[in-house]
Amino acid sequence: MTSPILPPAQGAGLIDTVAVAQEGLKSSGGFWQDVFRRLRRNPTAWIGAAIVLLFLLVAALAPILAPYPETALPGAKYITPTHIPGPGELPEFPLGLDRFGGDVLSKLIWGAQASLMVGIISTALGLVGGMILGLVAGTFGGWVDTLIMRIVDIILSVPNLLLAVSIAAILGQTPYAVMIAIGASQVPIFARLLRASMLQQRSSDYVLSAQTLGLGRGSITMSHVLPNAIGPVIVQGTLTLATAVIDAAALSFLGLGGGRPETAEWGRMLTYAQAELAIAPWLAFLPGICIAVTALGFTLFGEALREAMDPRTRAR
Repeated sequence: MTSPILPPAQGAGLIDTVAVAQEGLKSSGGFWQDVFRRLRRNPTAWIGAAIVLLFLLVAALAPILAPYPETALPGAKYITPTHIPGPGELPEFPLGLDRFGGDVLSKLIWGAQASLMVGIISTALGLVGGMILGLVAGTFGGWVDTLIMRIVDIILSVPNLLLAVSIAAILGQTPYAVMIAIGASQVPIFARLLRASMLQQRSSDYVLSAQTLGLGRGSITMSHVLPNAIGPVIVQGTLTLATAVIDAAALSFLGLGGGRPETAEWGRMLTYAQAELAIAPWLAFLPGICIAVTALGFTLFGEALREAMDPRTRAR
């Protein structure tokens, strides 16, 4: 459909308005510079960023920081049916041992690496899949938009964790199945968010001015609408990393993560800690704290990023 052509005076005024707005944005240092400036002034962003950075460093440097290899059982000789050495009992094992004789400190460090890999890959899969669906729906509209959104609504009607459990059970008990399951359960969230953001941007003045200048739908979408609509998706991706870490632990806790019992993974550590709660409660407490703190860090930073990019708070 051919876009309506505005009268010269009105079109020129609209283009001037857009130009003035863009010039004002440049004079303030640009959008992203303003976002970073607002993040630096937000204490919540600093706390979240510190937790996330610590998590990333521990995960990346796990081979250096961990005293023992991932599946090593250096303390097996100290384990008895009625006693598991706890934190501080043995100098070489500062956080104690697990039921198999593995060093808990090493397991927690290696578990950070496993959680990071699952969280990033699963979120990336969900982000790419959701952006493709949202981009197609937001660009073409009409029956294409209706069809995609009805499929998304059907998927969203299933609880997120239940959908991930179902997919992981079908694909098999492997870490790759967990990544695909969590990523697939996140696709509808990103698809609906990007589609809604694109629809909001399509009614903006700069889109109308681009149509007036004769730009095609594809050029307007890729060069103007998508770059301006992707901000909320980036924020959601940061928040979804926290959900991915929790979901990965939940699937491993349910026995869907695969791997050997002594494999280091926070959710699996919680699974095998259940039978030892009476004599070794720290085996559940320590990985639980790691999961909660990591999810809190991503949530705090994601919320601070959302607030910094929200035009309603930026106008204050």
